[in-house]
Amino acid sequence: MPETLLNAQDLCRYYHVRPHALAAKKTLKALDGANFELRAGSTLAVVGESGCGKSTLARLITMIEPPTSGELNIRGADVVNATPKARRELRQHVQIVFQDPYGSLNPRKKVGAILEEPLRINTSLNRDERRAAAHDMLERVGLRNEHYNRYPHMFSGGQRQRIAIARALMLKPSIVVADEPVSALDVSIQAQVLNLLMDLQDEFDLAYVFISHGLSVVEHIAAEVMVMYLGRPIEQGDKSAIFNSPQHPYTRALLAATPFVDPQRRAHRIVLKGELPSPLSPPAGCAFHARCPHVTDICTSERPQLRELRDRAVACHHAGSI
Repeated sequence: MPETLLNAQDLCRYYHVRPHALAAKKTLKALDGANFELRAGSTLAVVGESGCGKSTLARLITMIEPPTSGELNIRGADVVNATPKARRELRQHVQIVFQDPYGSLNPRKKVGAILEEPLRINTSLNRDERRAAAHDMLERVGLRNEHYNRYPHMFSGGQRQRIAIARALMLKPSIVVADEPVSALDVSIQAQVLNLLMDLQDEFDLAYVFISHGLSVVEHIAAEVMVMYLGRPIEQGDKSAIFNSPQHPYTRALLAATPFVDPQRRAHRIVLKGELPSPLSPPAGCAFHARCPHVTDICTSERPQLRELRDRAVACHHAGSI
């Protein structure tokens, strides 16, 4: 069985914020109890609307921010209680590819310098060795040697994202967090970048945490799917179970909004009522109850916990009977 590279238990991240200057502080539960593990060579897709906690989870995994509570272990090391030195070493094993290929690359540096910078900071390689490593990675992501001396503005969006992927792989990480890496690209380019990510995963035995706001781009890349709503996982399990038989009404709505070429896979469209509630004042009971077509009294008063049902975990009082 592949090695477990990442394990999270009841992972939470809270912020204390003021809605406006004269208001009292409120607690914003950006992430409120995530449990998952990630094995070498596999992909966990984290899916949900804006504001559901996906990017907060990415910041915790990449150690940009510490969790408020819970456990986070990377390659067997306790991230929460790690020393600053140990945390710096762990960061080399976890890299991130950001959403915006136009904002994530330094416009004042040439591609060669962008790729070599992680090696210059974190390794003892000399200049020639760093240059050779950068040329090798350019080739692996489908770019040419002459691109080494060009600036980011000279590339298309898809090429820039290839450069960002190359930069993330320079330190040979075991985990890559892909934070909506194709959402800013044309549809025709999205498939190319997704195929590149899958090829690199096979080549380097990478584990991906693939963050997306929709299910359409994760079906072919993910092994496991975690659907989040207002900071909490609401359905989590094997990809085939989620796609073939979603049990939470929110997951069904997401799938119904996903375009499929095969007419037999097109679900009846589900129109959700209202907007995503404010995380500063979440509703009582189930956070989804104000938008759910199956809401009952228990949904408005008691928050459902994740429970095992049909090869996945689901947080819904009525899952299995609706």
